[in-house]
Amino acid sequence: MKIEVRDIPPRAAWTLEQAGVHPLLARLFAARGIASADDLDASLARLLPPSDLRGAQEAAALLADAIAAQQRLCIVADYDCDGATACAVGMRGLKLLGAANVEYLVPDRVIDGYGLTAPIAERVAARKADMLITVDNGIASIEGVAAARAAGLKVLVTDHHLPGAELPAADVIVNPNQPGCAFESKSIAGVGVMFYVLLALRAELRARGAFDAANQPKLDTLLPLVALGTVADVVRLDANNRRLVAQGLRRIRAGQMPAGLNALFSVTGRQALKATTFDFGFALGPRINAAGRLADMTLGIELLLTDDAARAAELAATLDGINRERREIEGGMREHAMQVAESLFDSEEQEPPTALCVFDPDFHEGVVGIVASRLKDKLHRPTFVFASSGAPGREHELKGSGRSIPGFHLRDALDLIAKRHPGVLLKFGGHAMAAGCTITEEYFDTFEQALQQVAAEWLDAATLTRRLATDGPLAPEYRRPDLIDTLHHEVWGQGFAPPIFSEEVEVLSQRLVGEKHLALKLRHQGQPVDGIWFGHSAPLPPRVLLAFRLETDEWQGVRRVRFLVEGAQV
Repeated sequence: MKIEVRDIPPRAAWTLEQAGVHPLLARLFAARGIASADDLDASLARLLPPSDLRGAQEAAALLADAIAAQQRLCIVADYDCDGATACAVGMRGLKLLGAANVEYLVPDRVIDGYGLTAPIAERVAARKADMLITVDNGIASIEGVAAARAAGLKVLVTDHHLPGAELPAADVIVNPNQPGCAFESKSIAGVGVMFYVLLALRAELRARGAFDAANQPKLDTLLPLVALGTVADVVRLDANNRRLVAQGLRRIRAGQMPAGLNALFSVTGRQALKATTFDFGFALGPRINAAGRLADMTLGIELLLTDDAARAAELAATLDGINRERREIEGGMREHAMQVAESLFDSEEQEPPTALCVFDPDFHEGVVGIVASRLKDKLHRPTFVFASSGAPGREHELKGSGRSIPGFHLRDALDLIAKRHPGVLLKFGGHAMAAGCTITEEYFDTFEQALQQVAAEWLDAATLTRRLATDGPLAPEYRRPDLIDTLHHEVWGQGFAPPIFSEEVEVLSQRLVGEKHLALKLRHQGQPVDGIWFGHSAPLPPRVLLAFRLETDEWQGVRRVRFLVEGAQV
């Protein structure tokens, strides 16, 4: 590992300080591209306008006509947290804006797979729906959209994934990544796209005289769900996404949230009044995702839709139990997958291959993505983990989920493999850092070799070296619990990384806890401080360059600072 320090533009840091930003935050923000205090304005007025989002106005007109005609609307969701929150935002928002007949359908991860398929379109038509609305999917559903249109349905696709060479023949497509879209935030999540469609619909209904500005429905009540889905989907937190998340957090901290979110905070032992992006990413999001991985995402969506506190508490407890089961399955799979990966090379003598492909018949397809992410983090290689399909009649198929490292665009790699080896990939899709694909088991070796070849062509020694970007030394006067609270209060996440500091410290003592975590007593800037390195058991030298995050723990009523070690460079 190579620990690096981010560049801090001095003029930007000085400008932020002069505007009243705390000196430490000014330094952190400047290193992440913030040049002025205006960039930190998280007000709703600073959100990008819906008019910039291609298709939003046409979607608004289509929906307004449907509401006026009292047509039946059916949302086809996805089975992850982004899809669940997008569905809940769509359901709640459309009802707020006057839609009387709105329902939803969630594909089954095992039987249906990802996206709008022809059988799903037929099921929507069988429900006597007039319009099908996709959320967080649909941009690659050529056949599914065609089947829906053939069945007489109007089709509105709302998605954020990268489109392929052909777009589906929907009535309207809203996706910032479609050709010709000028919307600046290409990283908006699926839930954000649906929220923007609702903003455009409200404006359209207002123009039609359905209500005036003073009495229009308040869509900001949906922002807590938008914030959760945005963070949980690990999209880049550009300026617009940070504003959406900040607005959602603001309402949650004020106690203004759906009953389901409140129940999730309770079941995870987190405090909603002090909600952070970490709560979304590591507590609430995983429990929603667990429903789609091991059970039925209907549980997650129902939790986000209910206004009954008792029902919400019951559903949250169920999801918490499913998440515990998911962790157990994932833990066993991760250990086995690591053994398989390490069997591909001599872990003591050799570097890992340039890309990893791991498959075992006992793997559960619901958690292959998480395991791929853990392997990628551990070995710093583009990684695919495959499991046998559980769909009837498709037992010969393997479903793979991939995670990548900076410098290796995973979806582009799959596209190249598809061109070089026609027929190997039954289907694929995704982003630069995360993608999925389906292959037949007989082609596993072919896929593995093809991925290795692309990785060998695209990656060099510098890219394959793990680099940890940090914010440099931490001044001792900033090692305070109240300042850590201030840091945690800000919006951090993908593309706007949470603060990680780095400097040489003295290791006073170290011991293993729980057999796999290293508890440390350190001397930092001449003063003692506790540290913990989770998942690391190898001892450290007496002096070492550490990269660490800050947290507080409490002992006998006293809050103390603790370093959470992220890496070491000896």
